[in-house]
Amino acid sequence: MDQNGKKPVIAIMRPEGYVVKSRELAESFGFEVVAIPMIELEDMKDEYFDAFAENVFSGRSDYVIFTSANGIDYTFSKIPADRHSDFIDALNNTNVIAIGPTTRKQLEGIGIGVMGMPGVYSSEGLVEYLCPDVKGKQIDTARNAYGSTFLISGLRDCGANVLETKVYTLTMPNGALQNELITKSLNGEIDVFAFTSSMMVRSFFDRAEALGAGESIKKVLANSLVAAIGIPTANTLKEFDVEVNVTPDEYTFREILRVAKEALEN
Repeated sequence: MDQNGKKPVIAIMRPEGYVVKSRELAESFGFEVVAIPMIELEDMKDEYFDAFAENVFSGRSDYVIFTSANGIDYTFSKIPADRHSDFIDALNNTNVIAIGPTTRKQLEGIGIGVMGMPGVYSSEGLVEYLCPDVKGKQIDTARNAYGSTFLISGLRDCGANVLETKVYTLTMPNGALQNELITKSLNGEIDVFAFTSSMMVRSFFDRAEALGAGESIKKVLANSLVAAIGIPTANTLKEFDVEVNVTPDEYTFREILRVAKEALEN
């Protein structure tokens, strides 16, 4: 709370499916929450999915990488329900890698053993973690359409054969609710902005610019606490000439809340 006993207001812009848990977590850290999605998730199936599934089922995969809990859900949604058990068994016969603790928890919750997880929860962390062991190996990964290209290029540079399938995509909602977030921001009603992806940043500025407030919103952010979940998101904010005040060492939503709260108190 500030000197007047007012809780700091944080803007959470994660997809609709995250709102309830994100709000509860932010409130547990002492924030008042404005939760308005600036990105949404949408199912997709590309031309590589069948080859990905066949690699797993046939045992050709040496490593299978999941980079989000959503990626797991959208992968299983494309596997026939009567083959889910076989798919889990097949994954347990390979080396399953999770990008971070949330993804690991999701995998373990459905009975999939996780061989490992990088020290830094990012594409760069995954490449550094796997590089010494993957020369000549088959790596399969199912993730979102906007995932960092560095994961694929980095693993290939390490000598791995990589198959990537994109199992969901991100969209930018642009309705009255999103406009409301920009209006609240311009009115000085937000103290902390928590950006958790590059596309979220682009969506936020897209809405501001559509309302003729592209430059004004930069001034708002300059006078607020801006938190970015990781380096790629921070770099995207810098493209818009926005200074990032805090970036957590661990790329999780809990950590972004913790470092934001800590920064406000110091």
